[in-house]
Amino acid sequence: MSPADRGRPLLVVAGEASGDLHAARLVAELGRLVPDVEPFGLGGDELAAAGLERIADSSEISVVGITEAFRVLRRAREIFAELLAEVDRRRPPAAVLVDFPEFNLRLARELAGRGVRVAYYISPQVWAWRRRRVRTIARTVDKMLVVFPFEVDFYAGHDVDVTYVGHPLVDEVPELPHVWDAGDPTERGEPYRLALLPGSRESEIEANLPLMLDAARRLAERLPAVVRLIRAPTVPAERLEEAIARSGLPVRISDRDRYEAIADTHLALCASGTATLEVGLLGTPLVVVYRLSRGTYLAGRALVRLPHVSLVNLVLGKEAVPELVQVRADPELVAETAAGLLGDPARVAAMRQDLAGLRPRLGDRGASARAAREVAAWLEEGRPVAARAGAGGGGGR
Repeated sequence: MSPADRGRPLLVVAGEASGDLHAARLVAELGRLVPDVEPFGLGGDELAAAGLERIADSSEISVVGITEAFRVLRRAREIFAELLAEVDRRRPPAAVLVDFPEFNLRLARELAGRGVRVAYYISPQVWAWRRRRVRTIARTVDKMLVVFPFEVDFYAGHDVDVTYVGHPLVDEVPELPHVWDAGDPTERGEPYRLALLPGSRESEIEANLPLMLDAARRLAERLPAVVRLIRAPTVPAERLEEAIARSGLPVRISDRDRYEAIADTHLALCASGTATLEVGLLGTPLVVVYRLSRGTYLAGRALVRLPHVSLVNLVLGKEAVPELVQVRADPELVAETAAGLLGDPARVAAMRQDLAGLRPRLGDRGASARAAREVAAWLEEGRPVAARAGAGGGGGR
């Protein structure tokens, strides 16, 4: 095959469920702009379905927290080396790295040392903690594609080439009729519908699901409620069924029509992360419930510089939804908070009004297409850049 007949290789690396979905949308849009693009790299099922040639499956190393990362350290190093070997073989002019900073910022250093242009989509939350990392980003990332408007000033102030593309969830999460539109269900003799969203990684399920199930049981003792669990596609159903069986609580698992199920919910207990934005965009009241290992929490608490944990509250700039994190993530307190909210129609209405302000704050539709256009311009040029001095020499995770 002559060089003219070859496609255009592009490294794509996404390590978590939400990043996998957002990266898949970008790759799909990019395929329309550059039909001969050949994406390869690290991802999950969504990216694979969008056309990524997987060098490895992201589920192998997707964990949350410092101490949890040690469990997958060896495999992460192996995947890191495999990706770089493919980069050396295929010589892509550009790479798209999606969130997953513990892995991707190290990878960015290696790519910069090889002259590969790096676009970083879905910024690491260095504006919240570990701000020194912005120095690495300034040295190794050619374009930061951010999804929150407040990120622009932060990166521009640190001499990073930054473009605000808007949040892809604006496209992905539809505007649906909501169960609260019919009023309080107990007035019709019906139970409240409670949803549990414990996370998308094994470490999150282990930490959050038992306490959510315990809280749901305690809530059901106070108010009439039926419980469903919204399964993330990266979590095996068997893992959830085992925890539910141990709890003794009747819980139905919803693994299809995720957004319709959330919109059909009166209240969600939701792990911190992208899922809080999904729930908020659908207008479902929520309580953020989250636990980390003690070591991870203590390290994070010393570094975090923000007043809120959840993305919903950060975007809205206020504590619109309760945050019960770490020691406050106690089943009794969670149940009490949830019961107090459900029993107060005025609070429900006020929270839903706040949540209605999320969508306009996350930008216009078309974020994935805007991000894809930035990457397409590099691929059309078809050339790498000069290797950046001092950028390489990283290593594994």
